Amino acid sequence: MDVDLLAAELRYFLDYVLNGDFFQAFNVEAAEHRIKDIAISGNGEPTSLKNLEQVINLIGAIACEFGLFPESKFVLISNGSLLHQPAVQAGLRKLAHYQGELWFKLDSATESGRKLINNSGQSQNKLLELLKIANQICPTKLQTCMLHYRNETWSTSEKQAYLQFLRILREADISLQKIMLYSLARPSQQPEANEILKVSQEEMAAFANEISALGYDVSISV
Repeated sequence: MDVDLLAAELRYFLDYVLNGDFFQAFNVEAAEHRIKDIAISGNGEPTSLKNLEQVINLIGAIACEFGLFPESKFVLISNGSLLHQPAVQAGLRKLAHYQGELWFKLDSATESGRKLINNSGQSQNKLLELLKIANQICPTKLQTCMLHYRNETWSTSEKQAYLQFLRILREADISLQKIMLYSLARPSQQPEANEILKVSQEEMAAFANEISALGYDVSISV
């Protein structure tokens, strides 16, 4: 990552948003004229960035220059797969320094579900280990995409496994700030697109109620 280029582009963009005509150019309603968050994410795992800590510190410092915090959030969206690495943990500590949040992507609480959805071979024990690391370093939320695919994803058994996993987290004293549920926001570009279905708002709301009953704060994005 070219940090000098990042700094220049970020300062330019924030100045454009805060002092220019960005909101007018994109017809943003007056009530939404604010920066809700600065999120580190992307097509790939952002924690694989070699100078992650430096990048997080740079973004945080520039955001402070513009007076964005604490009104705006600082978010890192990650699948958590590299949280065992010291360099990634250092990045999370820097994120926590700026009162940032880790949004830990978890689209299934079963090994078979993660294999199907994310092509991941991550075991349950490894998942628990990574969430424990995250919880010890930085405020952590679970971000979960609910979708239907070949009648195998987000079935009744998948939902029950997810709820049981949340109970296990409680028993392991792994606290989460929130569970964030969402479904497809745009048409999929994957080869299996014609087999992927968005979960209805009613189904998500019903599942959110079950999560809430376990004592978790939960949100729905549709």
